[in-house]
Amino acid sequence: MAKPRQLRTPAAEPAAAPQRPALEEVSQFILLEREVELEYRPRMLEALQGKVNAVADSVRDQTPACSQCGKPMKRQDTESVSWTARLGRLRAGVARYRCPVCKNECRPLLHLLGVEPGRVSGSLARLLALLAVVAPYTLAAQLAELLLGVKISPMGIWKVVQRLGESAARYSDAVSQYHADSRSEGTPTQDAPAAVVLSVDACFLGLQVRKRRRRGQGSEPLPPLPAVQESQFRDVKTGVLLLPSERVETSPGRRSVVRRFLVSCLGDADAIFARLYAQLRELGWVDSAKTVVVIVGDGAEWIWNRASMFVRRCEILDFWHALEHAWDFARLCYGEGSQQADRWVHQIGQDLRAGKVQEVIARLKRMRPKTPELREKLQALIRYYNDNAGRMHYDEYLRLGYGIGSGAVESAHKQVVHARFRQAGMRWSEAGARRLLALRLLLLNDTWALLDRLAMVSLA
Repeated sequence: MAKPRQLRTPAAEPAAAPQRPALEEVSQFILLEREVELEYRPRMLEALQGKVNAVADSVRDQTPACSQCGKPMKRQDTESVSWTARLGRLRAGVARYRCPVCKNECRPLLHLLGVEPGRVSGSLARLLALLAVVAPYTLAAQLAELLLGVKISPMGIWKVVQRLGESAARYSDAVSQYHADSRSEGTPTQDAPAAVVLSVDACFLGLQVRKRRRRGQGSEPLPPLPAVQESQFRDVKTGVLLLPSERVETSPGRRSVVRRFLVSCLGDADAIFARLYAQLRELGWVDSAKTVVVIVGDGAEWIWNRASMFVRRCEILDFWHALEHAWDFARLCYGEGSQQADRWVHQIGQDLRAGKVQEVIARLKRMRPKTPELREKLQALIRYYNDNAGRMHYDEYLRLGYGIGSGAVESAHKQVVHARFRQAGMRWSEAGARRLLALRLLLLNDTWALLDRLAMVSLA
């Protein structure tokens, strides 16, 4: 018997070595752009230096008067001073004057230019702060080099933010204090709207647990770090102001706001409402005899207790918080994820939207739960609806265009706080968070230009 013929399998060919992806040549236009920038940047710096010299010449022969006694001051000396601007480093000969009576000193040229020796000044400081408002300090330093061609350390950007942020925070505090006085003058309210919606809520921000920085003494090593304490958090309260007439339907059943103003602070309930009231007066949106202030809240007592500061007001319990309380009972009564629980809550939602809050409460009272836990949960739900029944006329609110949800303020939390302050591992000093928060509000409210009119404050 013949042996079966064996088939010979061809040997596997070796796999081809991977090839590195090919890179194209740099675009000719990119090279032209960079060539022009390199050519004209020194010229622009030279032109700016010329303008600084012209300003210096204009004040050279002017003798300043003492700010305290009003007498002419005497010239002491002149020194060369430099500072960093967007186009590069600038220099000027700065004269120092001194009052022989009060011993007060001043340097008029630096005061006129608004710059400080050895510091980042002018538009560069504002641009660096803008980068830090949207990105962590380390990333902001990288962006400064890529976008502005400026090499600066993250600590350098941090210092700019602290000084500009303190200036913005002080201005915001001053505006709130000004409008807290009944004699203050707000924006004219002849065109005040018939209604303005105010929504407010709070979220947590992680704080640093060490109050003071370690400082070395001479050549001695730094003292050991103090023990770390956990669960250090602070409330950040945020409010949103908007006009019901500026809600537009972007798609069926979905509405968006054309314009809104954000208010936020690391303070208590009185502080956030004082700032909200000040912002309303700044906008000219509140007339005590004409405007209805619609307050949308989640049922927290600290909101309703301060809503009385508005004479004409409409208080609305957030619809979704009202349903969340119903869900808490439904899950316990009918089971997590059951269709019966879903149908039960859906029916309550429909009735509440139709303004039938009393019918819903009556139906809840007729229920007879079997366990003490269910009875307790049901009584809590009935009590919650009874306490807020006057704030649950959702059919009327929808007819008037007020809205029934607090989605605007929850979205504001994500934009103001979460996106910048609650990234992985972030912990903040109270002062640092307050200053950066003031700057971020300027950006989100489209009032960043206000920073050009605020001087950088000196911090110890």
